[in-house]
Amino acid sequence: MFNLSRARCIGIAHNVLRSANSAGRSAPVQWSHQHQLSRNTTILCVRKDGQVVMAGDGQVSQGPTVCKGNARKVRRLNKDILVGFAGSTADALTLLERLEMKLEEYPGQLMRACVELAKAWRGDKYLRRLEATLLVADKDHSFELTGNGDVLEPEVGALAVGSGGNFALSAALAQLDLPDADAETIARKSMKIAGDLCVYTNHNLIVERIDPNGTSDEKTDEKTDEKT
Repeated sequence: MFNLSRARCIGIAHNVLRSANSAGRSAPVQWSHQHQLSRNTTILCVRKDGQVVMAGDGQVSQGPTVCKGNARKVRRLNKDILVGFAGSTADALTLLERLEMKLEEYPGQLMRACVELAKAWRGDKYLRRLEATLLVADKDHSFELTGNGDVLEPEVGALAVGSGGNFALSAALAQLDLPDADAETIARKSMKIAGDLCVYTNHNLIVERIDPNGTSDEKTDEKTDEKT
């Protein structure tokens, strides 16, 4: 009787541990997923005195190997919306297509379009697997979109993602109060600091800008690959 009870206890304990491991498996996978998304790039958005600038580096890395240095990770939608991405390029482009569809559905409502995309990204079984983080900005708002359903708008005029995001964000915040520094100057200096400190970030920048008068401009520091 004692042996039978002991065997049953061992079996029950084994099942409980297996169930606990299965139930808790999503947490470490999610952390690892977000950790991987944080690598391999730096994207920075700076907003000051009506000017909006988004800058991104061009380095693509796989583990310790640099695959290329001139990828395009900052793009423009509808001439007045800037988008930058960290993570898988194919996944990010899929999300950009979905964002364009939401903007067509809700023209002139960037916040609504971002919220609807985040809801679909979080709820759809296919989109849920896409590994990327987006920065989206127009002349009025800046947002960070993640696969967790987050739509984050910064309290101050700077927002950054990627492996060097904290470096770039800290540098940008330190310069926002400088009277002689415009948004583009702040973005470029901050990205240089991030490129100096982060091994996954280089100095080949794509810089997209929206001016207070509504005009837009793009500047490229090095030759970039339009396909990536």
